[in-house]
Amino acid sequence: MTGYTGKGLRVDLSTGKTYIIVTPVSLCADFIGGRGFGVKMISDRITLSYDDADMPLIFATGPLVGTAAPTSGRMSVISRSPLTDTVFDCSVGGRFGTELKRAGYDFIEITGKSSQWVSMIIKDSNVSLVGSDNLKGFTTSETSASFGNMSCAAIGPAGENLVRYASIVFDKHYCAGRGGLGAVMGSKKLKAVAVKGSSAISVMDTAALDAARKEIMRLLRASQAVFGEFGLSEFGTAALVDLIHSRRMEPTQNFRKTIFDNASEYSGYRMKERYKTRKEGCSGCPVLCKKISSNGEVMPEFETVSHFGALNNCSDLEAIVKSNTICNEMGIDSITAASTIACYSEIEGISVTAEQMHDLLRRISIRSCKLADALAEGSYRYAESKGAPEMSMSVKKLELPAYDPRGAYGMALAYATSNRGGCHLRAYPVSHEILRRPVATDRFSFEGKARIIRISEDLNAVVDSLTACKFVFFGASLEEFAKAFNSVTGSDHNSQSLLKAGERIWNLERRLNEMNGFTKSDDDLPARFFIEDGSSSEMIKISAINREDFLNARNNYYRIRGW
Repeated sequence: MTGYTGKGLRVDLSTGKTYIIVTPVSLCADFIGGRGFGVKMISDRITLSYDDADMPLIFATGPLVGTAAPTSGRMSVISRSPLTDTVFDCSVGGRFGTELKRAGYDFIEITGKSSQWVSMIIKDSNVSLVGSDNLKGFTTSETSASFGNMSCAAIGPAGENLVRYASIVFDKHYCAGRGGLGAVMGSKKLKAVAVKGSSAISVMDTAALDAARKEIMRLLRASQAVFGEFGLSEFGTAALVDLIHSRRMEPTQNFRKTIFDNASEYSGYRMKERYKTRKEGCSGCPVLCKKISSNGEVMPEFETVSHFGALNNCSDLEAIVKSNTICNEMGIDSITAASTIACYSEIEGISVTAEQMHDLLRRISIRSCKLADALAEGSYRYAESKGAPEMSMSVKKLELPAYDPRGAYGMALAYATSNRGGCHLRAYPVSHEILRRPVATDRFSFEGKARIIRISEDLNAVVDSLTACKFVFFGASLEEFAKAFNSVTGSDHNSQSLLKAGERIWNLERRLNEMNGFTKSDDDLPARFFIEDGSSSEMIKISAINREDFLNARNNYYRIRGW
């Protein structure tokens, strides 16, 4: 089948041996690629601990990777999360996926544990493991630089020290950030994977792919959310700061409030004005949502800027940018890091200054003291150790992102039902509730949300498996991407048959979590959202969510899922 290389790379770090394996046709047919590949491949070992030698860490490309399809440079990283204990995947950009596919591999499956620090180097069919004790303690950018012009996936000190929310950083600033997959890599003593490929990627019908690409691009250019004056291409994801502020649903001071008066100080507009940013993006991406300052500094994404901002009561843009840089360099997830420190601040009844924040982030990354060691476990385990687990603003131990659920009830239900934990990337009802696309819905009602979320969860499972970028779907739809998929692979799919594959992936993830003891009691929100009002105004009332309405919506969701 075109669109796939037909082979994968299996690596056993315990023995130092590498094997070429055939990509099963059934895997392509039923699970598409990327996230779907990884979830299926890990399913027979999901009950193992994240640091078990037999627990795989999987890097998987999709059928569109390396083709002319828009946003075709993404890939997925899959394992069991050290933070949440759920099956976990991260969609990541940069050029690693493209290079891996050009090297001739659909995926890498890594098992075992090395006795010393090693790095994997892939140059087409040439695969080697090299000793990397000399890289121990290096930051992610220092590690990446040591491999020259190869695309590099690296962990920093946080991954080495098994911080439960350590990230894997690709090409210096594209992060497989959430869930702690960097700690999985660290447990195997794998410091980096560097890849360079030179092969062409086969496509079944180049003319049909070009037509599908043009159709997707036409719809994308018409999207104000993507290419509009105040859209993602112009200001990056931080374009959302002002919008979420105006809706009074920005998480503030560990979600005690829902409005932060000084949010405009770190908006996307303010970052562009102050840092003279330029556009950068993943391989094959026309949107270029990544923003880089004139001196090469990476600007924080919306979740990061909001959580180091409002969530920690900070309006100092320079300090927020520095916090983001430290997270990238040390290799820790900025959302969980900021959330954990906000949780610590509330429990201790203190306010963390910018200087203290930066010091804490560095200390957490190397577990350098008793406090840092406790915070390196994430907000839930830290709060539980203090006898106050309700202070952790998380679902399934994954800290919530920058949309307060009291301001968008669909988001509340999406957080709760997510297989990954508290996440905005499994479903994104904010698109309906705040961005008003594709159909506007009442953000203070659960009416119709269960069905919207079910469709969105299945859709995003497909998107992460193709692999493409979710931002494209602010303009284009699965109809257009089905055409691209068919033109690449020679398949005969439509949007409904692809959604069936998405449902298959979603239900498998749910089953794997059940095997690890998760039940519907885990599909819930922190009590705060049901008993404390948000920050209302004369025009907008942000009330606590009615518990009975939430439970009814959750039951509707289960019914629609057929569970």
